[in-house]
Amino acid sequence: MSLLHHDVQREPFAEASHFREEFFACLTARRDALFELADALLCADGPVTAPVDLTLVAEHRRGHGAMYGALNRGRLDAVRLRRTLAALSQPKAADDRLVLAVDVSNWLRPDAGCSVDRLFCHTFGRGRDQHLMIPGWPYSFGAALEAGRTSWCQLLDALRLGPEDDVAEVTAVQVRRVVEDLITAGRWREGDPDILVVFDAGYDAPRIAYLLDGLPVEVLGRTRSDRVMRRPAPSWEEFYRAHPKGGRLPKHGKEFRFAKPETWGEPDTATVQVTDRYGTAKAMAWDRLHPRLTTRSAWIDHDGELPIIEGTLIRLEVDHLPGGGDPLPLWLWSSATGLTGADVDLRWQAFLRRFDLEHTFRMIKQTLGWTRPKLRTPEAADRWTWLIIVAHTQLRLTRPLAEDIRRPWERPVKPNRLTPARVRRGFRNLRQALPCPARAPKPTRPGPGRPLGSKNQRPATRYDVGKTIRRPETISERDRIRP
Repeated sequence: MSLLHHDVQREPFAEASHFREEFFACLTARRDALFELADALLCADGPVTAPVDLTLVAEHRRGHGAMYGALNRGRLDAVRLRRTLAALSQPKAADDRLVLAVDVSNWLRPDAGCSVDRLFCHTFGRGRDQHLMIPGWPYSFGAALEAGRTSWCQLLDALRLGPEDDVAEVTAVQVRRVVEDLITAGRWREGDPDILVVFDAGYDAPRIAYLLDGLPVEVLGRTRSDRVMRRPAPSWEEFYRAHPKGGRLPKHGKEFRFAKPETWGEPDTATVQVTDRYGTAKAMAWDRLHPRLTTRSAWIDHDGELPIIEGTLIRLEVDHLPGGGDPLPLWLWSSATGLTGADVDLRWQAFLRRFDLEHTFRMIKQTLGWTRPKLRTPEAADRWTWLIIVAHTQLRLTRPLAEDIRRPWERPVKPNRLTPARVRRGFRNLRQALPCPARAPKPTRPGPGRPLGSKNQRPATRYDVGKTIRRPETISERDRIRP
């Protein structure tokens, strides 16, 4: 298969080749074994069910001992690899804006009692309408989203959440790191629209917006339908007109209760759009709404006066869902103010694109086998996670070069519209033309191992599951804990 006879294919081929060379340079120990393991992920036939099966792939020229040794004792420069991912060509939204999505996916390890740093991970759907808490390693992924309906996105970062981590603080640090890498790589320049960062329910969007202050970003997050926010505080003229006897000027305005429409008032912006999947979509937006913060929980260590974090509240209502379910109103909060009707439509459409990241989670789990290895240490799990990200990135870079190798019952698709799984089918043909800097293995003899019949004299340590630090909820509790 020729790759270079079309001018349109030269740029993706050069970018994929450069990325493979940079990835090899990011490996600082067991680099040949780790590089070939990533290639085996892409060239294996069918889904990856166990990492030991990858040693039987022709592209992996080493034994299973080298594979486990690379995962357990290899080293990878994650900082350089993150910068390499940020330097790639990034997908953008319809208004030439970078849209990032952050979400957590769990690597469940309920039977790994000897693995440290496991947390209770929330799962849904393992029983009939059951919410279960299962031990595992939660990973926070950051990705750049594409415009339109697609199953593709560009993974930029992965961070394992530990027992001592605060989710909002760690997520803010992760987003700041990704945005700074994008700015350093020249993917965002002065004058470009602010980078839109999208979060699902479970994140404190106003607090993350406060922690990301100073960056050219806009936070868009989903909020619960039982929240209460406040309107802007009245001016001196408005206050004394309503209270002629005087008094102290309030810090917050009237309440805006999501569950009580009588408190909403007239929206500042209202739009109506007709869509193919959701029918008529009606959006209403109220400008300059903010939550009333208290010196409790996440803000208990805040010094000085609590901030007022204003934004735009958006309520989206559609006729029906693609699966036929009963749709409920969707509430979104954006850290930007003064949005027009077109801006409001862009926000809720960008939020719907966040679900493309769920397709990526499904692909890396079911096809690339992200959660299949039974690794003991979280450090080995981190290395395997980065290999999965590298493999998925190579699929995205070679998408314009891939040939549609489809099964007889599958429909043909247009060029550059293949799914990640279908691009993976033809990656072995593309790999022959891509650089492979890994060296051939040297012949060695296996060690003697444990003598036959002897028992293990060093049993592994067993670790508890869950958070190791309990954060104070009130000021009195905080003062009791402090020395």
